[in-house]
Amino acid sequence: VQFVESGGGLVQPGGSLRLSCAASGIIFRIYPMGWYRQVPGKQRELVATITSLGSTNYADSVKGRFTASRDNAKNTVYLQMNSLKPEDTAVYYCNAGPTVQDMYNLRALFASWGQGTQVTVSS
Repeated sequence: VQFVESGGGLVQPGGSLRLSCAASGIIFRIYPMGWYRQVPGKQRELVATITSLGSTNYADSVKGRFTASRDNAKNTVYLQMNSLKPEDTAVYYCNAGPTVQDMYNLRALFASWGQGTQVTVSS
């Protein structure tokens, strides 16, 4: 199983980025997917989930600004991030879980996390 995240970068407050995560080694279309972020010294945080059928849910801190989507034909999940704030600065990761509820339990996910993609929001 492999997850490869991309699309991060440096952006000014109020700006936008679109992250991508390509998955391999799993039957992508049947798995709920999650986007996570982590800053040094803090636990990895779930920011968005998307079911196999495309239903989404978001952490309160990103609701209304982030949108998750997926392309099952490309085995890829996306995170459109708008109205970015400095507190969104983190390394962003994706992973898959057996159910949406499992996305909240890091130990229920695949052990093979990707390298992540750095998002820095700063003026």
